[in-house]
Amino acid sequence: MNHPAKAFPFPAKAVLFDIDGTLVDSNDAHAHAWVRAFSEAGVRAAFEAVRCAIGMGGDKLMPAVAGIEEESALGQRISKRRQEMFKTEYLPHLEPFRDAGTLVRACESLGMKAVAASSAKRDELEALLKIADASSLLGDSTSADDAEESKPDPDIVHAALQKAGADARDAVMIGDTPYDIEAATRAGVTVIAFRCGGWNDASLRGAIAIYDGPWDLLARLESSPLTTNH
Repeated sequence: MNHPAKAFPFPAKAVLFDIDGTLVDSNDAHAHAWVRAFSEAGVRAAFEAVRCAIGMGGDKLMPAVAGIEEESALGQRISKRRQEMFKTEYLPHLEPFRDAGTLVRACESLGMKAVAASSAKRDELEALLKIADASSLLGDSTSADDAEESKPDPDIVHAALQKAGADARDAVMIGDTPYDIEAATRAGVTVIAFRCGGWNDASLRGAIAIYDGPWDLLARLESSPLTTNH
């Protein structure tokens, strides 16, 4: 665990959970699906470049990686194919990170409002929450359908705050990418980051604390920034 110097002024009233790479081990699967969808469309995209963009919404990833706008005919074809492959070939084989659902329930048992804050499409999000054993978040979740702009823009975080009925100063977001950190920071929300999504500590700069994954935060929950003033 790493604690930057930034002060955390409250025990959290709301926890905004990213899902991919945070509760479910899915980042590599997303990257492989994108690479294959690009390839089928005749677009060359290196796995490493795509993997580094996972955590952005698809509307941001395609221009960043391949210079293709999602709204274009080519972009729509690639996006649709990526979704098809992910759902049929990757999603059924995904696993949750250890203690993912237990962490969500532990936060709820401590009186925190737990909300999913994801750039995934709604149908993907439902399946991911089931995998994470966190279906309780389904009624209080935000997806790509709830925001005009995906991460790293703050729209998803703003929507999640509305779902939680919480002010930014009373919430914390838990995520695994620099895009989660940027989106939350732009919304005025403090961030706890997980390493399990594949990013190193330097890339997660800006988080108030960094843990290995749900199991690590769960083991230290009562001494974490979620429950203790730092």
